[in-house]
Amino acid sequence: MRNRGQVTLAVSLALGTALSTPVVSAEALDLQQAVERALNHDPRIEERHHLATAAEALLQEAEGYRGWMVQSNSFLAVAPQAEGDMFVEGSCAAGNCTLRDDRYDVDGLTPWFNVQVALIKPLYTFGKIENYADAARENIRIKQQDVRLQQGETIINVKQAYYGYLAARDGRLLLDDVIKRVEGATELVQGWLDEGEGDAKQSDLYALQAARGLVARYRAQAAALEGVALDGLRVLTGVGLGQPLDVADRRIQPVELPDLDVERLRELALVQRPEMQQLAAGLKARRSLVEAHKSEAKPDIYAGVAGMLSNAPGRDRLENPFIYDPFNEAGVSPMLGMRWNWTPGVADAKTAGARAELNALIAKNSFAQQGIPFQVVEQVHQVQGHYDAVLELEQATRAARRWMIASYTDFEAGLEKADKVMTAFQAYVLAASDYLQMTYEYNMRVARLQQVTGEQL
Repeated sequence: MRNRGQVTLAVSLALGTALSTPVVSAEALDLQQAVERALNHDPRIEERHHLATAAEALLQEAEGYRGWMVQSNSFLAVAPQAEGDMFVEGSCAAGNCTLRDDRYDVDGLTPWFNVQVALIKPLYTFGKIENYADAARENIRIKQQDVRLQQGETIINVKQAYYGYLAARDGRLLLDDVIKRVEGATELVQGWLDEGEGDAKQSDLYALQAARGLVARYRAQAAALEGVALDGLRVLTGVGLGQPLDVADRRIQPVELPDLDVERLRELALVQRPEMQQLAAGLKARRSLVEAHKSEAKPDIYAGVAGMLSNAPGRDRLENPFIYDPFNEAGVSPMLGMRWNWTPGVADAKTAGARAELNALIAKNSFAQQGIPFQVVEQVHQVQGHYDAVLELEQATRAARRWMIASYTDFEAGLEKADKVMTAFQAYVLAASDYLQMTYEYNMRVARLQQVTGEQL
């Protein structure tokens, strides 16, 4: 049996998934239920949700710069003690005051308490806050579409596991039936040889024994794929490895052929695909960043209130309004100011970088306008081709089964040779296994078509 596609799906099932708390009772899930369980369980989707939440925090940060800001500095230090005022004590009695010159004479130390506080609110930033907020807002849209992208991949993983399990199980059951018939034919030949009846030859027995081994080999491979697919479904849906789980469908069947109107599907993809929405949001975000970096060269105008308190209890306070004493001072005042922090080389580099990333996104958008429609057309051709192949193989499988049953019946009656029966067995196994494989691939092509058009969610 040909199982290349099933082997591929089996390898991809366990990537990026995690286990959850096991359940006790067995469950029989249909495809829709399995998809819903996986969408609610997959930690990769939860991760994307958290990243979207982090993007919302960036928007809150950008908009937070519109509000009041507090700038504060306080410290505790020591200062030299000082008593008296600015003149030598007693020098003014004679009418000729002498200025003191003992500033650096340390007669003792005293604690020095200093507090500086400013409340500032930006009035106008020349577009900095607005553009950074717009970029953050579009970044949220990008992260939200990441959630949709991961949901789409999770749905594909579930369908791979679900359809893969059905195809592998049906293949195993098919081979079980063939093995029983080969074993029955082997027993007949063995009996004829033992009793010397009929036209049976020893080579017929060896051929049937070899055929039984080959069929058993494919049966073991199908059973392994069946187990891998079901365990993958357990992991994806959160049931847990080792827990009982069954699927509602009794056999794999081709899904209904979707509408393959190429023009409608291409237009749908260009509107609904998460990647297209991400590109649109990315272009807006990059344009906003370019403008924000340009505005970095301009100042910020702000208003606020500033105050300070400085006190050294071991020093006498000077009350002269024209003398500033940093050790004993207090004051508060409203203010209107302009703050400018501009490094031309850095600002130009940021602007150039943002503009280059914008140009890259524009180029990527141009490619997407061509690439996405091609992906749609490709899947349309694949869906139609696989659908036609499924119909043909379905007819071939029915005819091959009739051939096998008729040949086996004739063989039991002694009217058919062993090599003819072997040929019929081989034709049935190939036709039936190809039908199962093609049905799986067709169903997955339909799933991919839904993914590339954005219809999956």
